Amino acid sequence: MTQTATATGTAASDRAPAASARNLTKVYGGGQTEVRALDGISVDFAAREFTAVMGPSGSGKSTLMHCLAALDSVTSGDITVGETPLNGLSDKALTALRRDRIGFVFQSFNLVPTLTAHENIVLPLAIAGRTPDQHWYDTVVDAVGLRDRLGHKPTELSGGQQQRVACARALMSRPAIVFADEPTGNLDSASSAEVLGFLRRSVDEFGQTVVMVTHDPAAAAYTDRVVFLDDGRVVDELGQPTADTVLERMKALTPAAPGDAQPLPGSRPPGEG
Repeated sequence: MTQTATATGTAASDRAPAASARNLTKVYGGGQTEVRALDGISVDFAAREFTAVMGPSGSGKSTLMHCLAALDSVTSGDITVGETPLNGLSDKALTALRRDRIGFVFQSFNLVPTLTAHENIVLPLAIAGRTPDQHWYDTVVDAVGLRDRLGHKPTELSGGQQQRVACARALMSRPAIVFADEPTGNLDSASSAEVLGFLRRSVDEFGQTVVMVTHDPAAAAYTDRVVFLDDGRVVDELGQPTADTVLERMKALTPAAPGDAQPLPGSRPPGEG
């Protein structure tokens, strides 16, 4: 199979990508200790599409996401976010890009414990000296269902509520793309469904672009497309996934990741059958 992954079964291929990588290589160490985390990956992530990145442990999926989000440097290759090539950007320009064009949702929430939910949501804009657009703020807060929890600090919120705060924070700057690294990894099934439902809605209703690393076939079933990695390479992709079809593709990858989640009942959200 070609190393370039493109959209399957959608009109996404007609749109300019929100992010792309060409011949991306990431090497750690050298000599006998060299680890090639990414091995010449080329992939596009279409605008206004929800994409999952999956693969066995050590396949390079989180490394790929961190490089695309300008959180880590690459050994060689080219990354473009929107129409902006990352190569050659100064540290100041990369900081501005991450702040204004990229949203990130971490598995561990990464909320500031001394701030309220409201303060956490608007924190990136406050750091940039920008005032939130009130209409957009209200839209996002109502979409994540946190209107009555805005004055609470993270310790006063459930895990699902904390992650929804993190999702709202990621969207506040209206980024070109949101990267989510195992966003439901620390959540129970009900809270996972709330977070995944919001990410799905952010694509369908707000025109957002979301790229999510996950090991869970049930989570991948919320997406439009799954890109599979193995040994630092793109090895397969799947359009309009279901938990069962994702699980079948995952079984074909080697080595199988121990403890990979099995599909949960109701793997696609209502109406996504």
